[in-house]
Amino acid sequence: MIDLDKLTSEFRIRFGGTPRLFRAPGRVNLIGEHTDYNQGFVLPAALNFATYVAGRSRKDRCIRVASLNFEGGAEFDLDDPVRPSQNAWARYVQGVALVLEREGHVLRGADLLIDSDVPVGAGLSSSAALEVSTAFALAALSGHQLDGMDLARIGQSAEHEFAGVRSGLMDQFASVFGRAGHALFLDCQSLEWSAISVSHAQFLICNTKTKHDLAESEYNKRRSECESAAAFLGHSSLRGASLTDLADRSDTMDAILHKRARHIVTENTRVLSSVEALRMGDLATFGTLMNESHQSLRDDFEVSSRELDLMVEIAQGQNRVLGSRMTGGGFGGCTINLVEKGGSNDLASAISAAYRFETGIEPEIYMCNVENGVGEI
Repeated sequence: MIDLDKLTSEFRIRFGGTPRLFRAPGRVNLIGEHTDYNQGFVLPAALNFATYVAGRSRKDRCIRVASLNFEGGAEFDLDDPVRPSQNAWARYVQGVALVLEREGHVLRGADLLIDSDVPVGAGLSSSAALEVSTAFALAALSGHQLDGMDLARIGQSAEHEFAGVRSGLMDQFASVFGRAGHALFLDCQSLEWSAISVSHAQFLICNTKTKHDLAESEYNKRRSECESAAAFLGHSSLRGASLTDLADRSDTMDAILHKRARHIVTENTRVLSSVEALRMGDLATFGTLMNESHQSLRDDFEVSSRELDLMVEIAQGQNRVLGSRMTGGGFGGCTINLVEKGGSNDLASAISAAYRFETGIEPEIYMCNVENGVGEI
C-alpha cells in the first residue's frame, strides 16, 4: 500500500505547498488476450495496485515531474518543442501532456510527484496506470473534466507515440472505468461495455518475476500478423473472422497467420462463454475456459514462456485451482488463477515452493482485489 502521508510530505519537501492526490489502478485481464487490438472482446478488472500522483498547478506552463520509484525526473515547457526525456517512465507523462494539448485541453503548468505499487514488467499495466493517473491529474489541475473514453484514448495514444507499443484500448479502459467487485466486459469494436460481478470468485496472481527482451517487439509483430491475417480473409479486423473462414482458406493461408487468427477467433468465443458462466455463477466452466485460453496463447499465438507455462502447470495441479492462464502481453510477467475461496495462503505457499524448486526464482503471489478506477482522493 502507498503511504499517502509520505507522498504528501515528500511533495512539500521537493516542490512546496499542499498537493491534490489522484489515483489510477493497474489491471488484470481475466480472459480475452490480444483480442482488444483485433476489435474483439475482453474481460479485465481494475486492481488494488495503483499509481498515485501528488500534484499542484503552477502559474507558468512548465511541468516538473519526479517519482519515488525511479531516480531522476523531467522538466519541460509546454510552449516549447519537447525533446523526449532520458527517463523512460517520464516519457509517458510528457506523452499524455502533449496528447491532452493536441486534443484541445489547454494545460497549466504543474508539479507532480508519483508513487506506485503496480509491479513493473509484470503484465499488470503499470504503464496504463501511469498514463491514466497523470493525464487525469494534469486535466483536473487545469480545470478540465474529461469523458472516460477520451481519457482512455489519450493514454493509449501516449503508449503508441511515446513508448512505441501499439496496444489496444483495454488497459487504459480498465484503469479508467474499473468497478469494485466487477470485471468489465468490453466490446472493443463498439466500445459498449457492462460490469460483470466477480464477487463470488477469488483470484490469485502469480508473478514469475521474468520478462524477456522480445516482449515489446513480438507484441507489435503479433499485431501486424493479425492485420495480415484479417486482410487475407477479407475482413477489416479478425473480429469479423470465423472458424468457417479459417477452414475454407486453410490450404492457401500462411500457417503462422492461420494460427494467429485461430487464437483470436476462439478467444473471442471464450470471452463470451466466460461472461455467461460468471453471470450463472458457474466457476468450473469459467476455469476450464481459462485453461483453454492459456493453451491457445501458448500454441497458436506463441506468446507464452517457459516460466509462464511452468507456473500455469503448477497451479493447475493444485486441488483448489479451478483455472489458470497467463495474463498480459506475454513472454513473462504474471498468471491469473481462479481459486476456490479459503486457504489461499497455503495455496500461495505451495505454488511458490514448487516454482522456486524448478527455476530458482522467488515468485511473488498476490491476492487479487478488484477495485474502482481513476479518481481524486
